[in-house]
Amino acid sequence: MADYGIQLYSLRDIADKDFEGMLKAVSDMGYKIVESAGFFGHSAETVKGWLDKYGLTLTSTHTGYGLLKDDFDATVAYHKAVGCKHLIIPGAPIGTKAEVDALVDDVNKWQPILEKEGITLHFHNHHREFLPNKDGVIAMDELASRTKILFEIDTFWAYVAGEDPVAVMDKYGDRVQFIHLKDGFKDGEGKSLGQGTAPVAAVLEKAIATGRTVVVESEGLDPTGKEEVQRCMDYLKSR
Repeated sequence: MADYGIQLYSLRDIADKDFEGMLKAVSDMGYKIVESAGFFGHSAETVKGWLDKYGLTLTSTHTGYGLLKDDFDATVAYHKAVGCKHLIIPGAPIGTKAEVDALVDDVNKWQPILEKEGITLHFHNHHREFLPNKDGVIAMDELASRTKILFEIDTFWAYVAGEDPVAVMDKYGDRVQFIHLKDGFKDGEGKSLGQGTAPVAAVLEKAIATGRTVVVESEGLDPTGKEEVQRCMDYLKSR
């Protein structure tokens, strides 16, 4: 079986209470890779120790756009200390042309600095980045044409936006190193893998064939994050 990752936002119901226990749980389920959504005050050294203890690789982080704007140097230092080489912006204000322009400017400012530190910069989409904003600007098009940022394609949100996720992966080619494998319905309701209508099987096949890193995300906490994440692993093991 391929090495699968898990976006730790999927277990946000316990992440702040028992970060180490959360890491142990996903390791026990068979996940080999984790993608963080915050570290809840734990030092990089502490987190690195837990990752090593449970045989996990922190392949990437979701790091807030605001955090990068407010505390860029400390954010870079944390990534270097914890040994993470991929920083992913999980979303940003894109409702107007001015907001998209500001995002483009920041990406073009940060990316070469991060590259010198051995860190690659990625952007994670929701559905709205594929749709025109109030000024008629499509954020994904602007980021693709005006920056060199890489993309983590959230294939579920691409599906909600009316896109074919496999075609989106093809469109951005080598700029897509990570995907979010997620299931759910067209109205935006997320479900565990295999329980929705998103083209999960086709996305998974494409990702494996093209060597993309597959990061599972399941947002429903139904009835808990652990149970959702376990159902997703059961689906992956059945493929």
